[in-house]
Amino acid sequence: MAFASFDRKSSLQPMAEINMVPLIDVVLVLLVIFIVTAPLLTNAVKLDLPKATSTADIQKPEKIEFAIDASGALFWNGERLSREDAVQRFTAAGQKRPQPEVFLRADQNVAYRYVAEMLADASKAGLSKVAFVSEPER
Repeated sequence: MAFASFDRKSSLQPMAEINMVPLIDVVLVLLVIFIVTAPLLTNAVKLDLPKATSTADIQKPEKIEFAIDASGALFWNGERLSREDAVQRFTAAGQKRPQPEVFLRADQNVAYRYVAEMLADASKAGLSKVAFVSEPER
């Protein structure tokens, strides 16, 4: 705050005005600095790159619908099979590239043991993409 005044009566009271000149000076200096440095930040090299087109070789992974009904029966894409056959198919599917996706559809009344066995067999075969399929609530 400024305390100087030419008036003797009000010389003992501080001035209540803000001196804006130093603030404006700082802002103008910062503006000049930003104007000068902004072109330096865009240091892209001008190149004439060759034109080429290519198609992406994206292979869609195979989808395996694996189902377990309420009695514990196993189904591979709608085909009923035993646990030993499922283990063999999981092993064969685990060696494929890209790795297939397994969609598990388990009945809500099935014992958890059957689901856990299926997940263990798939994991041992090297399958890591297992999804649980459910129906939305109404």
